[in-house]
Amino acid sequence: MGAGEAGSRRAQEARRQERLLREQWQAARRQALRWKAVGEGEQRVLAQLLVLTARGWRLLVDRRWSGAPTAHADMLLVGPGGVFVVDVKAGGEPRDEQAAELLTATRAAESAVASLGMSPVAVQPLMVFAGRRFDAVLGRIRFLGEHEIGPVLLSQPHRLRAESVRAIADHLERVFPDHVGSAVDQQAPSAPERHRQGAPDGLFDLEGLRDAALKDAMGSPIEQWMTFLHPDQVALVRRNWSGPARISGPAGTGKTVVALHRAAHLARRTTGRILYVTFANNLPRVQSTFLRTMAPAVADRVDFRSLHSWAQEFLQERGVPVRLHGDKAETAFSLAWKNVGREGRLAALDPAPAYWREEIDYVIKGRGLTSFEEYATVHRRRRKASLHRTHRQSVWELYEAYESLRGERGVHDFNDVLSFALAEASRRPEPPPYAAVIVDEVQDLTLVGVRLLHALVGDVPNGLLLVGDGQQTVYPGGFRLTDAGIDIRGDRGQVLRTNYRNSKQILDAALAVVADDAFEDLDGLRTPGRRDVDLTYHEGDVVRVTRPTVEAQDGELLDALRALPDGAPADTALLCPSMRAVGHYQRLLTQAGIPVCQLEHYDGHAVDAVKLGTYRRAKGLEFKNVFLPQHDAVFANGTAADTAGGTETAQTARERAELLRSQLFVAMTRARDLLWLGSIAG
Repeated sequence: MGAGEAGSRRAQEARRQERLLREQWQAARRQALRWKAVGEGEQRVLAQLLVLTARGWRLLVDRRWSGAPTAHADMLLVGPGGVFVVDVKAGGEPRDEQAAELLTATRAAESAVASLGMSPVAVQPLMVFAGRRFDAVLGRIRFLGEHEIGPVLLSQPHRLRAESVRAIADHLERVFPDHVGSAVDQQAPSAPERHRQGAPDGLFDLEGLRDAALKDAMGSPIEQWMTFLHPDQVALVRRNWSGPARISGPAGTGKTVVALHRAAHLARRTTGRILYVTFANNLPRVQSTFLRTMAPAVADRVDFRSLHSWAQEFLQERGVPVRLHGDKAETAFSLAWKNVGREGRLAALDPAPAYWREEIDYVIKGRGLTSFEEYATVHRRRRKASLHRTHRQSVWELYEAYESLRGERGVHDFNDVLSFALAEASRRPEPPPYAAVIVDEVQDLTLVGVRLLHALVGDVPNGLLLVGDGQQTVYPGGFRLTDAGIDIRGDRGQVLRTNYRNSKQILDAALAVVADDAFEDLDGLRTPGRRDVDLTYHEGDVVRVTRPTVEAQDGELLDALRALPDGAPADTALLCPSMRAVGHYQRLLTQAGIPVCQLEHYDGHAVDAVKLGTYRRAKGLEFKNVFLPQHDAVFANGTAADTAGGTETAQTARERAELLRSQLFVAMTRARDLLWLGSIAG
């Protein structure tokens, strides 16, 4: 077929589509005239919505619709973009009482579809003004003019498949018997009637509808979890808690998904801002992208931040000087270790200064200890080396030497930032800057960090939500929520038990790594490493590749990456235990011509490149395919610890090995469809 013939056919199809759209509009206008209790403007709006029913949408109209104020929604509209609760006004300006009535009707619709597993983010209130051009958002409600309603609805991202639209509409029709299903009658009118009606009403934005439909056709569907959750998860999203609450559960049970939907839910129901905070600095960018896709109307009211970046900005706003300098602080510790640690009792327990730096960071400063007597008696959670009082005296001397040298250099470390922020929040209490604080991966924070976030909202209802799982801890040290003064009572502590991400093969492989590592969760309960979960996904596979050398394994890795289907790199991650290994695989993949995106720079938008980063950077993320080259190097560390002779040095080695296994477990459970495990034999 020549280019001219193809162009002619496209033009014919465009004319056919336009004729069809005009016929649908004429039929919708005839249908709308049956609603004699409302004015001509409201009838035109109804006609616009009726046109959508010819495209697979479902419309339910209040049988009593008269245009008068009512606590019921005029219409319920269900389509690919979700559920829309619609009130139509005959011009004028939006009034507070009208908005309140619309929100009441929206909450009723949310409750109705929650039993189907639909998240509240997919239920949207719309107020439409006949005879006006209007597009604005106030709080949760979007206000539109009659020209804008059609294009806006058709430009919504796809949330629902056709079968879901039918099921939800049927359900709403049963729940709201006062609303009757209405659809455009597409029977062609007679020639005289067609002559009387003439061209479609000039107020109907035909071009805008065509453009919106084209944009809609070109867009790809959003992830299913952005609309549908398990009904138990929806209940958590919508729940009213009387104080601080916690959501926990094994890997893959949807904790972060629930937290994101909760953030959107709270943003729609409060006037204040929502703080969504995590420890890692790459996660906030990704989560912000996801929320903006899920609930664009409220995305600007949720602040996604890493804890330290937020604390630094908070101190700057309060006029508190902070001189954060990690390199100079590290130099101060190295000198302190050289002067008072390297030749003392601590080196006999563990000659690696990193262990004692962690003791200062996560036990002394991380818990906000300010005197030796506090440190001498504190329970060092998740620390395995038994420290007698004399050992703790040596640690305290190292800590004081470090603090002195750091002070001489006039610099602060990351723990100082959190301690200063906590002191400032406690010293100068002001009206809470946030209506709610959601903490994701809470197990990775220090005790001081959790106290700081608790101080922002206190114990107000729905104020603080802590999300995380102690088994997925990737940093040393630990705490209990009671240490932070946080009391999770009764049903304010919820555990998710269904894994929606991993197949049995992948989960069994991951659990085998941590099966012998019992852990203490934030509630203080001792939990076995192998936990029972319900599984819903059964398609994932585990591929194990063992080669005699790193070079041979890397060759197999490249072959496996090249064999992935087109587009698969966008859903693929290669994860490593260290930055040194990340550098190696960055060079390997780049030389092989395989596109790479560092997890450090990944922001949640689709990019056709393999995501590359450390196990720690993969926290809170998931991928269809996960590659873990040289993954079993961690077991060598564990074996060395077990054969070290039972000394206290062996205790610290076992602690490190257990932490590395936890990090490996996190990396393995990121995989949905394929988990590729590389090993070096010998």
